Amino acid sequence: MSNDLPIRKIIHVDMDAFYASVEQLDNPELRGKPLAVGGGGKRGVVSAASYEARKFGVKSAMSGVQARRNCPELIFVRPRFERYAEISKKIRKIFHDYTDLVEPLSMDEAYLDVTENKKGNPSATLIAKEIRERIFKEVGLTASAGVSINKFIAKVASDYNKPNGQKTVNPEDVLGFLEALDIRKFYGIGKVTAEKMYQKGIFTGKDLKSKTAEYLEEKFGKSGKSYYYIVRGIHNSPVKPNRTRKSLAAERTFSENLSSEVFMLEKLEHIAEEVSSRLQKSQVAGKTITLKIKYSDFTLQTRSKTLRYFIHDKSIILETAKDLLYQEKLHNSVRLLGISLSNLNTEKKPIKKLEPKKEVSVQLQFEF
Repeated sequence: MSNDLPIRKIIHVDMDAFYASVEQLDNPELRGKPLAVGGGGKRGVVSAASYEARKFGVKSAMSGVQARRNCPELIFVRPRFERYAEISKKIRKIFHDYTDLVEPLSMDEAYLDVTENKKGNPSATLIAKEIRERIFKEVGLTASAGVSINKFIAKVASDYNKPNGQKTVNPEDVLGFLEALDIRKFYGIGKVTAEKMYQKGIFTGKDLKSKTAEYLEEKFGKSGKSYYYIVRGIHNSPVKPNRTRKSLAAERTFSENLSSEVFMLEKLEHIAEEVSSRLQKSQVAGKTITLKIKYSDFTLQTRSKTLRYFIHDKSIILETAKDLLYQEKLHNSVRLLGISLSNLNTEKKPIKKLEPKKEVSVQLQFEF
């Protein structure tokens, strides 16, 4: 770690099985039972699973058919996003009682910078504990939390004692914690990258730390440099209360595969209308329209076009999506279509930051 790094106390709060827990909260008959939020039909997909269902290997993004195979007693309920947003708003209000530096990642998780907080509490660990207790008392749901000196370590730590637990990685413990960590636990290292690392003898943080920045960049591209720094406890990203939206999208999975572009036009119109409505509600516009196509064999294809001007109008979005659809012949029948708008008028050009060049030991002189 570097002496030049800002001293921060970061909490990552992550709700436990949020969608499923809300359903069990609202319907006591579902409590203690294996539950999946999503579609249980032949075309359905699991959006979230309760911990009772996870014991059977049911997880998000799994097909409804496979989920039922894993757990014949599985109960499916349709998602209620308005209800989830309502609960999320209550939880966020609790966060803001402690700090205005709250960066939501989704409806069920957020970073909090409590280095200086509204309660005047010097202990981030005690603040995290109090927040979790309040969420349970005022909302009726459990949450897990991670506490450390930066966002990366806090997020990794929040998964350590799930569900309904928390872990603090004190400043003096950061390097040892990261060295002992299984490479699969590093946030941002997915299954494919982990397999590639295994092939190169990288199984733990200590193995990763033994590699030079040049080696990691050569083997893992741009991400290699970030791996070099994070395993050394270096992650400079601050908690950003107003995260800039990068894109806005909508998609539809069809009950039957579609094999002709003609049959897809009506579907695209509905999707374009939803994207346009969301853009106007958020008061943003974009230049790049992307058409997402998922085929019946689950292969994914995207086609994009960037306009010279910002748009949020349904007709332009639809016409551009049609052009992209007819751009080339479809490879197979289609099970899903989606439209997204990116290159939004909310984006700012990134400011290049100087990266720390040396590694030194740091002892932070305050309570954690």
